[in-house]
Amino acid sequence: MPLTIIADIRAEAGREDLVHAELAKLVAPTRAEAGCLQYDLHRAHEDGRHFFFYETWEDRDLWQAHMAAPHIASYLAATEGAVASFTVTEMERVA
Repeated sequence: MPLTIIADIRAEAGREDLVHAELAKLVAPTRAEAGCLQYDLHRAHEDGRHFFFYETWEDRDLWQAHMAAPHIASYLAATEGAVASFTVTEMERVA
């Protein structure tokens, strides 16, 4: 069963450009990963510090492999101290 992920990221004030640039670097390599069906980055209109990834994966194991990928480690290192909050919600499509 496909897994839907909502990743909610808030940048620290004044760090939103850095966070945006680093998040954008994740898109191409992630879309090329095995099991990635959808990986879309969004930014809130009312708060430029607020980003979302809407993701769909073939299954949870492939998503977990994604989370261990080198480009995720690079993102985490590049944005250390620049992210105010990060929440991941695992979901399933019901309709």
